Amino acid sequence: MQKHYTLTELVQGLDVTIKGDPNFIITGVCTIEKSKPGCITFLTNTLYRKHLATTQAGAVILSEKDVVDAPINMIVTRNPHYVYAKIAEFFDDKPNQITGIHPTAVIGEGAEIDPSASIGPFSIIGRQVKIAAHAVVGAQCFVGDFCELGAACQLDTRVTVYHNVKIGQRSRIMSGAVIGSDGFGFANQQGNWHKVPQLGGVQIGDDVDVGANTTIDRGAVEDTVIEDGVKLDNLIQVAHNVRIGANTVIAGCVGIAGSAVIGKNCMIGGAACVNGHIKIADNVIITGMTAVTKSIQEPGIYSSGILGAVPNEEFRRNNARFHRLGNLMQRVKELESAFKALTERNES
Repeated sequence: MQKHYTLTELVQGLDVTIKGDPNFIITGVCTIEKSKPGCITFLTNTLYRKHLATTQAGAVILSEKDVVDAPINMIVTRNPHYVYAKIAEFFDDKPNQITGIHPTAVIGEGAEIDPSASIGPFSIIGRQVKIAAHAVVGAQCFVGDFCELGAACQLDTRVTVYHNVKIGQRSRIMSGAVIGSDGFGFANQQGNWHKVPQLGGVQIGDDVDVGANTTIDRGAVEDTVIEDGVKLDNLIQVAHNVRIGANTVIAGCVGIAGSAVIGKNCMIGGAACVNGHIKIADNVIITGMTAVTKSIQEPGIYSSGILGAVPNEEFRRNNARFHRLGNLMQRVKELESAFKALTERNES
């Protein structure tokens, strides 16, 4: 059954202004380029403003600076992306979860599962696990002994949660994620590596999102901590005893080494690497592919990055020159010394 709402219904409770027909019926969402009649779109990049005159969408969400004369209903707001997110929720077609425990699920001794929770097919719930109201454990999940899942927490299909992990309210862990696996700890004795037991756990706060196939290791002694509101993309490695501050967002393929502390409200771009045992201050932005090798004490934007792609021959020439920098610096020092001596002789 197709969903349909008036513009007034869609923006109820939001700080917006409707320019056009508040009773216009919206039946879906679309992009501004591939628009469809009756759908709503959004504009956050002024480069796409040129499409307003020809879009087939029934309405557009945009900021005051992007308002132009166009034959289309407009929802004007300070934050178009946020308003779009709230409106898109009306058209989310994810299937509703069925309350209760599926007959194929395995429930450990002493587990406490709220009657309103949902436990999917072939999932395994360990001993003494606590699962709060309206929590969802998808099909084929594993939740280890002594874990706690907060109210309205959601584990998508095939999530693995090791023992002694706490996940807060309304947090979502996406498919393939592994929470609480052993940190990378080995001691060397006479050339052989010996496993160091990882005795800590993992604490994940409220309203956290963990992307698909992301791994968060348990602490070596104390817990690994992901604070409230953190958003982690897919394929991120969070090593043992890392702490990530509230409302920090981290893009895909980032690697964070052990005992790193990342502040609140940070943004870390894709494929960045963060060294172990360092601290990153609050409100820091790290651009993609940056190698963070030492602590960052002040807010700001930081980059080390790798230069953009160039033809292979050019790259090889530049790489060879880079490896000759040491010799070049020595020659410059020698030339400076010689020039200084020559200048002193001419002045005397």
